[in-house]
Amino acid sequence: MSKLEPIGKISDLPEESKLRPGHRLCAGCGPAIVAKIITLAVPEAVIVNATGCVEVSTTIYPYSAWKTPWVHVLFQNNAAVASGIVAALEKLSAEGRAKKIPVIALGGDGATFDIGLGAISGALERLDKFVYICYDNEAYMNTGIQRSGATILGGATTTSPAGKVIPGKQENKKDLISIVASHHIPYAATATLWLWRDMINKIRKAVNYSEQGPAFLHVLAPCQFGWRYEPHLTIKMSKMAVETRLFPIYEIEDGQLK
Repeated sequence: MSKLEPIGKISDLPEESKLRPGHRLCAGCGPAIVAKIITLAVPEAVIVNATGCVEVSTTIYPYSAWKTPWVHVLFQNNAAVASGIVAALEKLSAEGRAKKIPVIALGGDGATFDIGLGAISGALERLDKFVYICYDNEAYMNTGIQRSGATILGGATTTSPAGKVIPGKQENKKDLISIVASHHIPYAATATLWLWRDMINKIRKAVNYSEQGPAFLHVLAPCQFGWRYEPHLTIKMSKMAVETRLFPIYEIEDGQLK
């Protein structure tokens, strides 16, 4: 694979995303923007998509909004399937039967923080060569706004309602990047929609690092439905999360915090 260089300005990107119009994601959907940015940042990739908002809303049978190789997998086996695709592509490319392209596993916080964490840990420990991107809207939004391991302390969900007796979720959000970085992978980073250039370049950097081993991105992706704000405020919510230090932006590159 050829190295992806940093993007300086928006005109450096392709004119069209490979996530096409016609999907059923909500107006102002943060994860939809994440998915679109991925296809703009990486010209060609296999997308391995766990069950969740993006999967159910972009591929309602018999339709698909994706114009790139894409596969639906379960909550729990996203990283495992990505590992298998990487192995298959390596063998086929060595035999001259296929071109080696990046493999990107895409999952929400439910698939990443909770249900699929074991498979993710296994793939990271093996140093399998793919990129994992978590779009984090801080709850199981697709199934009705249930709390997840990504829901913040005090977060109000249908399974951690905020009231006079209990003010929302009582547990802290998992420190996902610390968990990931403890596997000593080449690259791990956080990103959000407000800092779009930073996010694009981190995706491209992650793809470059996936030649050496796994790379991981944790992207805050606000949900207007679950967070209860007007759809046009999604980018502002991302901005506020960064500026208030609720969601710090950083990267760990070859073990060095930046």
